[in-house]
Amino acid sequence: MTQTVDPRARIEERARNKFESKRTELAQATLHTLAELGYARTSLREIAQNSEFSHGVLHYYFTDKLDLITHAVRQYEAICVTRYDEVVANAVDATGLYADFEAKYFATLAADAGIHRLWYDLRNQALFDDSFRTEVLEIEERRVDMIWRVVARYCELRGTTPSLDRASAYVLLDGIFQRALLHHLAGKPAEIDAARAQLRSAFTMVDCSTPQ
Repeated sequence: MTQTVDPRARIEERARNKFESKRTELAQATLHTLAELGYARTSLREIAQNSEFSHGVLHYYFTDKLDLITHAVRQYEAICVTRYDEVVANAVDATGLYADFEAKYFATLAADAGIHRLWYDLRNQALFDDSFRTEVLEIEERRVDMIWRVVARYCELRGTTPSLDRASAYVLLDGIFQRALLHHLAGKPAEIDAARAQLRSAFTMVDCSTPQ
């Protein structure tokens, strides 16, 4: 028996999809403005003044700056959390995996510094504001998985098991990245070289070198 679809339901669904599509478009277009201004200094009006979109348009699609920022970061993280998947998929040995991971790790540090800064800003704000804490925790969990895929594959290729659990491995590698980001923004290249050494030491730490 063929089920009849209510034409009104189709129209409403298309309208919802169009609305969400426009929200995504606006969030992506204003992402770099958000990254430049940061959370505390940002309002929808200020975002509008620094972008091609009017305050009225932004306010129509987003209730406030929190709604816009959260949506923008979600869009970015949807791409970010798969950043290293190609490295993992193409790895044939541990040495090559580490070399490719390190190259991408420091490349995004420089290329996407503003966006990373926005993420850490939003994560810090979640300590004080519980209105978007759930979203931040969801993103954080996806980032944990991203790093764990790298660590687990690295140890697998070495024939060992990770010496740290997934959360601890993430805290270690993310801590190095966040500190390196601060030094990058401060214009301290020597500290970036130090971060490279720290990353190598971190991989020595997560690989306990105990055969499986």
